[in-house]
Amino acid sequence: MSMKRLTKFSVAPIAVVAAITVVPLVALAQTAAPTPAMQQPASTNSYATPYGAPITLEAAKKVAAAALAEAAKNHWLMTVAVVDPHGDLIYYERTDNSQWGSAKVSIEKARSAAIYKRPTKVFQDAVAKGGAGMRMLGLEGAVVLEGGVPLISEGKIIGAIGVSGDTSDNDGVCANAAAATVK
Repeated sequence: MSMKRLTKFSVAPIAVVAAITVVPLVALAQTAAPTPAMQQPASTNSYATPYGAPITLEAAKKVAAAALAEAAKNHWLMTVAVVDPHGDLIYYERTDNSQWGSAKVSIEKARSAAIYKRPTKVFQDAVAKGGAGMRMLGLEGAVVLEGGVPLISEGKIIGAIGVSGDTSDNDGVCANAAAATVK
């Protein structure tokens, strides 16, 4: 094979890799608005909600108690984490015999809801739809499982709750029940 021919074959893969890498980034940058899969219904928390003063320890205990009461009512074993708006752990509690894997998951769900200002169900639903929603998998710290919900007081995010231990749907039931108690 001549040197000229070898050069043609060596350069072609580099051009293809460069085109594949650049095109999606350019297309992503040109997206004017979030796709419907990434938008939240008007009735849920919005990414535009401002952060407020962090939830207190006493308030975090009350929110966690509401989640655990919902879990007990339904005979679910759960772990519950409450974080401040930065995603730092304020309070954690688990029911006896809950699975150990849920300890970290509940904290990560709460952090995700706090730092991204939206319920983790938004990420779960976007990924489930595929297409552009798959981009959610690239967001550092975004948990794509239901059960993380921002805590809103006086129109501001004061923290978030994360619940794990049963199905994602049931985790969400407990997290939403707890978030509804925040005034």
